[in-house]
Amino acid sequence: MRTPQTSRARSGARRLKPNAGHWFLLPYLVFLTAFGVGPAVAALVISFSGTDAGMPDYFNLTTDGFRTVFDDFRLGPALSNMAKFVVIALPMLMVGVVGLALVLHARSGVYSAALRSAYFLPGAVSGPTAVLVAIFMFDPSVSPFGPALRSMGLTSVTQITAPGNLPLLFALIAFFVGAGGWIAIFIGGLNGISQEVLDAARVDGANAWHVAVHIKLPLVAPYIVYMLILTFTASVQLFAEPQLLASAGVPISETWSPNQLGYVYAFEQADFGAAAAMSMLMLVIGLGSAVLILRTTRIFSVDSEDR
Repeated sequence: MRTPQTSRARSGARRLKPNAGHWFLLPYLVFLTAFGVGPAVAALVISFSGTDAGMPDYFNLTTDGFRTVFDDFRLGPALSNMAKFVVIALPMLMVGVVGLALVLHARSGVYSAALRSAYFLPGAVSGPTAVLVAIFMFDPSVSPFGPALRSMGLTSVTQITAPGNLPLLFALIAFFVGAGGWIAIFIGGLNGISQEVLDAARVDGANAWHVAVHIKLPLVAPYIVYMLILTFTASVQLFAEPQLLASAGVPISETWSPNQLGYVYAFEQADFGAAAAMSMLMLVIGLGSAVLILRTTRIFSVDSEDR
């Protein structure tokens, strides 16, 4: 005779039995532990450790690293610069990617496929290379957009890379580097929508705008939330763009972003406790934003209730 306890035990055994999905997930978990969780734990330990001859003293617990960070006058401007960049880059990427994906999906065909490839190509140029390309594109004397820049009174790189313009410039770099990959992801999600659902909406009198807003967007909402979390966490980790622009001679502070300030702590001041404390601050901002977005959108609540 099967009792409720027996049924629960068998159900638990089935859940613990590895399946194909677990094996596919295993390599990711290994790398996540080695290069994500492991370094985070190490940084947490170092952030509360003292120093001895420039090396962490793990047996000397202290909060000096956090005090150094929060008492540093450069932290406020760095966080302000990061916030300005996020405020510009996040809406630009979200609206641009979702809008372009919806347009390309609505006009499927040879030209749509060609445009998807064109949008994806800049994603192959990332990191330092993207910054070097951006410097070329921002120079009115050699840029293909030189006439347009000069018509706006911008005749030198110095004018374009003025401190007030930097958040917008970094946002433009982030958009052209990251948009193509996200468009491909959204096109894949849109292609997964049942054609019968779309045809039924059109039969009921829905035009292209209604289909995009009321049918397609709600069905790809989890992709939008996923993109929002990843792009936000990537935005608060801005480092390569301002660092390379400063190396190229652009007048920009070496502590323009919080990650640059952490770099100065570690490799110029040899204060690894403060550098680890800065990394913990960035981790808290990233994880906190992810939790806030998930709790606010409740995007997975329907899935959990259905199961």
